[in-house]
Amino acid sequence: MTEYQPRRALREDEPAPASADGRTTKAPAPAKPPPSTSPTPSTGNGGDYLSHRQILVIMGGLMAGMFLAALDQSIVAVALPKITSQLGGLDKLSWVVTAYLLTSTAATPLWGKISDLRGRRPMFQAAIVVFLIGSLICGFSPEIADFLNASGINVMIAGRAVQGLGAGGLMSLALAVIGDVIPPRERGKYQGLFAAVFGVSSVAGPLLGGWFTDNLGWEWIFFINIPIGIAALVVTSLALKLHHVRRSASVDYLGAATIVGSVTSLVLYLSWAGPDTGWTSATGIWLLVSTGVLAALFVLVESKAKEPIIPLALFKHLTFTSNIIFAMIMGIGMFGGLIFLPIYLQAVKGMSATHSGLSILPLVVGIFTTSIGGGQIMARTGRYKWMPITGALVVGCALFAFSRLQVDTPYYVVALIMYAFGMGLGFTMQVVVTAVQNSVDRRNMGVATASVTFFRSMGAAIGTALLGAILNIRLKYHLTEIVGAAQGHVPAGAIKTNDVTAIQALPEPIKSWVLEAFTRSMDDVFLVAVPFMAVAFVIALTMREKPLRERGPDSDSATASASPHSELVSMSN
Repeated sequence: MTEYQPRRALREDEPAPASADGRTTKAPAPAKPPPSTSPTPSTGNGGDYLSHRQILVIMGGLMAGMFLAALDQSIVAVALPKITSQLGGLDKLSWVVTAYLLTSTAATPLWGKISDLRGRRPMFQAAIVVFLIGSLICGFSPEIADFLNASGINVMIAGRAVQGLGAGGLMSLALAVIGDVIPPRERGKYQGLFAAVFGVSSVAGPLLGGWFTDNLGWEWIFFINIPIGIAALVVTSLALKLHHVRRSASVDYLGAATIVGSVTSLVLYLSWAGPDTGWTSATGIWLLVSTGVLAALFVLVESKAKEPIIPLALFKHLTFTSNIIFAMIMGIGMFGGLIFLPIYLQAVKGMSATHSGLSILPLVVGIFTTSIGGGQIMARTGRYKWMPITGALVVGCALFAFSRLQVDTPYYVVALIMYAFGMGLGFTMQVVVTAVQNSVDRRNMGVATASVTFFRSMGAAIGTALLGAILNIRLKYHLTEIVGAAQGHVPAGAIKTNDVTAIQALPEPIKSWVLEAFTRSMDDVFLVAVPFMAVAFVIALTMREKPLRERGPDSDSATASASPHSELVSMSN
């Protein structure tokens, strides 16, 4: 009995009345892997954390699901210009991205909370199934549109929304399981595996996305998810073995509805009402009012909910609050680069989808470099505050450099900026999750981890809508300005810019006008993102660094002594 310690997930979810009975005496029985039955340093000292070998087995299942979501983020970005050109035009590009981000944002805290109540593995597999259904809708969007006599781009947007529902669970639940089984101090050792998933997907995504788009058709960027998803279901069924004790509790669907309604109203204002009907129009003002009212209702609902989707007690602590605000703001800058760089490369530089996929590899290498290197330093030193500070500064400088791009800027200059941009992102992607997980009770590991993903996705959704609106507005403005200066009086509407893949075939001087207008518009987009990074830098400076927990009998004493109904461990403000 003294040689084997229960798995973390079992202790975390076990109700207090039964924890002293036969339930603990039965815990060693399911221990099939030999390492868990022998007194190894990893389990003996770490208490209820798993051994290195057990962690690697579980990581295999998680990485399969994470790869599915990570690949989708990189494979779609390269194909977006052609998708929107064929189905509905450039003005709908932001909605193809925003629909995905909006639903993933909405679903993230729900997946986290339900997994806390019902178990990680079934929820993780359910997220995979939902994601695959959305992929099929996207892949068959032209056929579905013909059958329903609907717009192809609208069907694509709906499919992306369904994909987002699944994606909201894939990342957050994988990170929550990691928080269950790996001590915070040791997570840097495994960060190379996470980076490998994102690194491989980031390299394979643009290449596959470009190759499919140029050769087989963009539909295959969604069909490729099906075999990967089936493999992920098989692997998680075999490898992701976590004990879980169910407890009866309610899910705060009303809280989810109010926060999603608030974010949706704001996104609609930024991407639709403002650009189309006017920023001070009645529709725009109504959406702004709805944003504020629904946000206030969310706070009211959460304060009274028995099982709040995001416990308000979390926001009383600076460690949690500063990190999620930082994650939200960084989401704006991250998608500012990831979504709009392929447009510059394809529309202005005239690259094919495949070529543009190859051309953004410096960004991927930058992410890969700092995420691995920073994780190793964090594991050795236990210090992490320097990473978000450095990351925000580097990303801000890179975005400013992007705002100086010209039509004839050499590719090697663009590549260097992309590498710096990726380095900055690599410093910030995982450290925020680690800092938050290090600060909360294990019982709230799922909801706290999901909160980070939630606010990062919310920032990305708002940022994509805002920057997409700026691109459309400024493109019309610059095109009118350039054409007017060139020959006095030509309406911008006479020049079609929706099909970015056909710009290189335009006759001169129209082609030069469009390229210059696109470049100036992209410069405006990147410049608008810079102040957000300045705010993120200031927030990073104010973060308080709490020592990372590690294996040891006292590493989780606060959790051990806490009531089963307590929301948080003692946190350093």
